[in-house]
This record gives sequence, C-alpha cells and structure tokens, in this order.
Amino acid sequence: MLLKLYPQLSLKNLPATRRGPSSLAKDGALRVSAEILEKLLGSTGLPNLNIRFWDGTYWPGNDPKPATLVLNRPSALKEMLSGGSEVSVAEAYVREAFEIEGDMIAACDLADALDEETLGWTKTLSVALQLAGLPDFSHEKKSGGFRLPLLDGKRHSPKRDRRAIQFHYDVSNEFYKHWLDSRMVYSCGYFEADDTSLDQAQLAKLDHICRKLDLRPGERFLDIGCGWGALLLHAASRYGVHAVGVTLSKKQFDWTVKRVQEENLEQLVTVWLKDYRALPDDESYDKIASVGMVEHVGTSHLPEYFGKVSSLLKPGGLFLNHGIGMGARPRRNEKECFIQEFVFPDSDLQPIGQMLAAAEGAQFDVRDVESLREHYARTLRHWVTRLETRHDQAAAEIGEEAYRVWRLYLAGSAHGFQRGHLSIYQTLLAKMDAHGMAGVPLTRKDWYEQKKPD
Repeated sequence: MLLKLYPQLSLKNLPATRRGPSSLAKDGALRVSAEILEKLLGSTGLPNLNIRFWDGTYWPGNDPKPATLVLNRPSALKEMLSGGSEVSVAEAYVREAFEIEGDMIAACDLADALDEETLGWTKTLSVALQLAGLPDFSHEKKSGGFRLPLLDGKRHSPKRDRRAIQFHYDVSNEFYKHWLDSRMVYSCGYFEADDTSLDQAQLAKLDHICRKLDLRPGERFLDIGCGWGALLLHAASRYGVHAVGVTLSKKQFDWTVKRVQEENLEQLVTVWLKDYRALPDDESYDKIASVGMVEHVGTSHLPEYFGKVSSLLKPGGLFLNHGIGMGARPRRNEKECFIQEFVFPDSDLQPIGQMLAAAEGAQFDVRDVESLREHYARTLRHWVTRLETRHDQAAAEIGEEAYRVWRLYLAGSAHGFQRGHLSIYQTLLAKMDAHGMAGVPLTRKDWYEQKKPD
C-alpha cells in the first residue's frame, strides 16, 4: 500500500549478462544514484521530500521540507528497486537501507510520484542498467521473521483465517497500548472538531455507531470482530443492551474478558473466541455491527458474509458494516502488496459498489452510506505520532524490524486515505420484515442532534 514501483525496473527482467556490477560503477555510486533519481523524479524532486545521500549531500537541494529520505549506503536504491514492487521497498526499509526523517506520511508522496510517472522504454532500460551497476547488497543485513506466516489450506477457510488474524492481532497487547487510545479502539475515530483528541474521537465514533443502530435497553446486540471490546462495553454500559462479541484473536479475547469483569458487566456482555460463521442461526439479534472485520472476509466470500449476518438478524433489525474499501483514486500498480506480505495476510478490499451489491444480494435494504475517509487519515496521523513518540517501548516489545514495518504500514495507510487511494465506509443495512418495514427513522436528525447518554 505504500510505494508502487515499475515492474519493468526489476533486475530480474534484464539479460543475465547485464546483471550485477557493470562499467557504470567507475562513475561512482553517488553520481549514478543521483542520475537515477533525476530520471525517475525529474530535476526538481518532490515538494515535500528531500533526499540525502550516505555522505551527507542532498538531492536535488537542501531547502527545508517536511521529510527527508536518507539513503544509508551506496546500494540503497538497488535494494529499493531491484524487486520491482513495494515489497522490495519495504524490505529495504526494514533492512535499514534507507531512513525517513521528519514527517513519514509526507514522505509517502514518493509513492504517488513513482506510480504516476510513465517512463519510455529507452529511459526504463537506462535506469535498470544503472541500478545493476550499483554495489551489490547481498552482504547486507536481511530482514528477520516479521513476515507473512506460512498459511496452508483453502483461502478464507476457518482454520486459515484464524492463523491470519492471530498473526496481526496477537502481536502484543502491550504494543498496541503504546499507540492506540485508552479504550484500545483499532478503527477510525470520529472527529467533530479540529482540536478533537484521539480519545474523544474514538468515544464519539462508538456513540455514532450506537445511535445509527438506535440501540435500546434490553436489545440483543452482536459485534462481529469485537477487537478489545470497546464497542461491547460502550453499548452495554451506555445503552443497556445485552452485547455479544466474537473474535478470532486469543489476546483480544483475554483482554476483553478481563475488562468485562473489571467493569462488572458480566450480566450484559458475553465474549466468544469463535469464528462468526460458527454462530448458531437460532441465536437471533436485534442489532449487529461489524467494525474493521469485513476487510478479512475476501471478495468471493462476501455473499456468505452478508448471508450469515442476515440469518442472525431479526426481521426489522439493523446491521452496521464499517470497513475499508478501495478509494476513488486507486493506484495503478498492484503487482505485489506490502500489507499482504508483512501486515494483513489474506486481506482484501473492494469498491463500495461491489460491497453494496453483495449486501443487496442477501436482501439487505441499504439505508445509509457514510464515508469517513478524512477521519481515518486523522486517526492514522495520531497513531503514527504516538508510535514514533514511543519508539523505544514499542521496539522493545516487538523488535526493531517489526517496529519499522508498523511505522511504514501506518504512515502509508494515512497517506492512502489522505490522497483518496483508500476510503472507509459506514453502511447501515436493514433486514425488512414481511411488510417491508425497515425499522429506521425517516431522517438522520437523531444521529447528529440527539443528546448523547451520560
């Protein structure tokens, strides 16, 4: 999701006789690297990014800018571009071939510049040959074990999904505590003003969901993919519902059970370590929410997902589906995906139209669609800042390489939402009763003007 590079620049696409060091090496790696940058980015560089070489010199200049990309060694560009995908860039960053100083999100402008630039074949071949002439990096430190687990079995089978989810969410509760809000909400906040804090934004988001669902005391409420339990606890304590949550993450499950006990909500909140598909259909609910879970379902499994939710929902009930989707300005190059390899194995994003079509295929009545794209960009900026501020503690918890993966992932995601490559949608769906009643108010007024519960 972060940097999209030209597949044709891969050294693997060069004839075997032209791979490795060439006569270009005599010109010096510094000069060759500068020439490569000029061909890829133009002579003026990027407005938000400086580039500094390993000897301290800058390209194209050293005017103050929000971010600086530091090439730490002569092989840096070769390490970044040799694989022809964003995965090779990520590996180079994890290996510390380059560093980002200053605003990591601003530095992601490099991704768009490379993605939007179209090189002719002559220039492409010239750049590839110059990359081949840079010093080899086979002796450099290799990235460690923070990579995609070996997932076996059918994609999105219950067993494989469990492993994929635990790979990401069971990293460490303490690690997540370093940069999430006090309620441990791992989804976008809802910022009602420019000075809204992260904690305030997450509380507002929880309330926004509950008000859209029109939760009422005594109702049965299901949270699919309940995370660390924030929505469960909020819905039960503020709205008096009987809340049930399911998660595949053992660490999230343990955390949530403990929080339920600490807040004396055992009579109102139940948490299961279970796949949502294993929920019995006779366990019907008045209202259902799924926040940040649909990204793990898979495009081909969307009909199964919405069908299962429909089977769990009472006629006249409401379902709020909150999930990331493709933005209106997707990037062109999708050869290999950093997030798939390092962060979210088996994750899958769709355009909003495809998501809504699957919901309607399960006979859901689409009542409201709200994009919170700018809200997620703000949330991620908070997360990046908090993670960077707590670098030492976070790296001690999961290791320096894993820390670098997460910094790259959060910053790249922030940039993606900011530029419209990604979006986040809250969709309110109704299961009509036999008479076509949907159980929703005539206007949205109550969602935005109703007095929040104390």
